Amino acid sequence: MNALHFTLSGKTAFFKKPEVNTYVYFTYGNIHKIALLGIFGAILGYGGHTQKFAQTKKTKTTEESFPEFYEKLSSLKVSVIPRAENGFIRKKIQTFNNSVGYASGEQGGNLIVKEQWLEEPAWEIYVLLDCDEAEKLCKAIQERKCVYIPYLGKNDHFADISRIKLEEAGELRCGQARIDSLFPKESGKLQINDDFWSEEGMTFKYEEKLPVKLDALTNNYILQSFIYTDAAAAWENQKAYRINDRIIMFY
Repeated sequence: MNALHFTLSGKTAFFKKPEVNTYVYFTYGNIHKIALLGIFGAILGYGGHTQKFAQTKKTKTTEESFPEFYEKLSSLKVSVIPRAENGFIRKKIQTFNNSVGYASGEQGGNLIVKEQWLEEPAWEIYVLLDCDEAEKLCKAIQERKCVYIPYLGKNDHFADISRIKLEEAGELRCGQARIDSLFPKESGKLQINDDFWSEEGMTFKYEEKLPVKLDALTNNYILQSFIYTDAAAAWENQKAYRINDRIIMFY
């Protein structure tokens, strides 16, 4: 089976954590699946949360539903390799004024915003070409065509897609080796625990809860723990893939 492989990068990025909305807005440390699907939806011209909100307001319904990009692309299998030492991308607090008038009820209508941005972020992205939507996305990226401009979280952060290529992915159903991508700590039949770690030679372990799904009623994030490490991990009855000299997991 083939996989689309490209580098996704930018000068800055901001993938907002919804838990905190006062004083400082914080970002996730790496790009997550929902943000990736949003980028893919922009490339293919699918509607997002704004269109869904407008439709909901017009019909005045409260039924369970998703934005168009998520409905069409949620089944895509993606894999992410951070291009940063030990998986940690530098962050910096940025302070700026939002003076559009409706941003704040304060005198003068000026809101001082503080956001935590990722600096010089870059990832290697793989998309498994196992369905029509994946093939459609692959064609658009290879031809460098997009309907809407892709961003890294917000329209302040332009996304750059480069080094596009197709690669063959060989399936591995069990094994023990270093997994070169971010991978779920616990996902179905994959159980990663202390017994599976080979401590010999391990120099780093990055772990973070990242969004993997949307809740059907509220469209809030559903989180899952992900790991990125140079330690060996064991897996059984769970698919991993060998692409050239790398072993990665899709989710």
